[in-house]
Amino acid sequence: MFDDPAVGLEKEPFVAGIDTMIDKITADIPAAHLGFRAVFSAAPFPGHTEKLEWRREESGGNWYYNDRYKMEGWLCPALFKYFSTAPREIYVKVEPRTGSRDQTSEVTSQSSH
Repeated sequence: MFDDPAVGLEKEPFVAGIDTMIDKITADIPAAHLGFRAVFSAAPFPGHTEKLEWRREESGGNWYYNDRYKMEGWLCPALFKYFSTAPREIYVKVEPRTGSRDQTSEVTSQSSH
């Protein structure tokens, strides 16, 4: 789950495969289960390490595929707190969390302008 007070999200769960994908993407971050920082954008940016490709809409959310792990994951409608429409691609970078926060993940969106 993740918190992002900037867009009014608290304890938003990751489900339907995206949770497993996140576990794989964060495998090299020490104590990632206690929290990490995710930076993402609809456009490539320096340092991104993952690319998610849009597959289809379902139940108000969207399915994305990661070629590296050969798996899909569903992003819930909270995606629209960051994007007006589901982007065709989402570029992601994960890193250790900084600062003292509770045991949830930070989320940071980069403008795709």
